[in-house]
Amino acid sequence: MQFDTIAARVDGERGNLILNRPDHLNPLSSHTLNEIEAAARWFDTHDALKVVVVSGRGRAFSAGADVSAFGPGDGDRRGGRNAREDADSGWRMARAMEELRAVTVARVHGWCVGGGVVLVAVCDLRVAAESARFSIPEVELGIPLAWGGIPRLVREIGPALTKELVMTCREFGPEEAKAAGFLNRVVPDAELDDAVEELIARLVRMPKLALLATKVHTNAVTEAMVGTGRSWADADGLLAGLRDPEGRASAQRYLERVRSKKH
Repeated sequence: MQFDTIAARVDGERGNLILNRPDHLNPLSSHTLNEIEAAARWFDTHDALKVVVVSGRGRAFSAGADVSAFGPGDGDRRGGRNAREDADSGWRMARAMEELRAVTVARVHGWCVGGGVVLVAVCDLRVAAESARFSIPEVELGIPLAWGGIPRLVREIGPALTKELVMTCREFGPEEAKAAGFLNRVVPDAELDDAVEELIARLVRMPKLALLATKVHTNAVTEAMVGTGRSWADADGLLAGLRDPEGRASAQRYLERVRSKKH
């Protein structure tokens, strides 16, 4: 299936979803989020599929949400779309990825930022390179973490650490993420592909019915524990943050600091 900002392919029991804008560290614009949602539905048309690997091409997994691609207000339209619809694209993407029947395996290297962390959180299993770095800068950017990210992080790492990481926006490494229960494995960078391949090989050897039933059963239990459906209004908080003067000033300072590090 052809996309503009991602690559998706299926080979029998295996599939790949690759974030494919390496020159910009694979940002998640509303267009990219819509493509990921469409790819998830497309994967479900392949009856033999058991496993989908989610990765990013180039130096990073993902630089996170491309907030500049969202419209500036509820009533404004961009490219014929309402801004509320654009802001909701991340929530729809996360739901589609979580509902994908095949087992999803996140392959994480380099930076995994903001919305990229949410994308990893909706994957079933997660393998990261030792050099991977995580950050959730949304609050410093003046916006609440959206896309159902809060309940999913609470589900994976608990409320106290979720509050700390989201409210302080501090960077954290893969070993801390693994200790918190967010990652299944952390491996040397040179061994990342082999570790992912070993995991995939074990998964595809399993009977499909029992394998995918285990995913559905586990997801049903966790949804009952920490429901993600209540995040349907996340887009409203995101749009409110994009209009907040204090938040916009904080975002400007953050972006200036990031640019200064590049020079």
